[in-house]
Amino acid sequence: MSRKPELRGRAARLARLLPAGAGQAARTPFVLLVVLLLGGGLIGLLVLNSALSEGAFRLDDLQKDTKSLTDEEQALQRDVDDYSAPDALQRRARELGMVPGGDPAFLNPDGTVKGVPGAAQQSSVRIPMPLAPEVLAPAPSRTPAPTPSPTPPPAAQPSAAVPSPQATTPAPTPSAQPSTTPGR
Repeated sequence: MSRKPELRGRAARLARLLPAGAGQAARTPFVLLVVLLLGGGLIGLLVLNSALSEGAFRLDDLQKDTKSLTDEEQALQRDVDDYSAPDALQRRARELGMVPGGDPAFLNPDGTVKGVPGAAQQSSVRIPMPLAPEVLAPAPSRTPAPTPSPTPPPAAQPSAAVPSPQATTPAPTPSAQPSTTPGR
């Protein structure tokens, strides 16, 4: 039989403040609370780690897309630079049958011309055409040439003081309107 030693003085007063025999029962809810907090924390870390991993994969995919689009943009810019170079423009203009212009003439605000205008000189160097001549030939006009409307002889006109609007202004005909160039 074991007996508890009797406490004296200060130790006795402290021992009376602590509940006797309830020590085992109070530990069970505390341990359960600690286990639940640790389990919840581990599950939270697992979810957070999965979200960060998914974000990293998405970021990697977006960076690859950005790199490929940047490469494509640079290739297109090189093409534009190649086509807009002066020698490429001159070669393409000659292929289209264009010739260099002569000295320019300027029109002053008062209506006088400064300089001597002149026609462009045809170059003797011919570059072979990449297209067949029938492709480059101008297409026949889709609308017939406008025909002048007949005017009545002077004796047949009425001698009214105010002419009718129909007699003074001819109605526009579809053939008199300018045709548009296809492809523009």
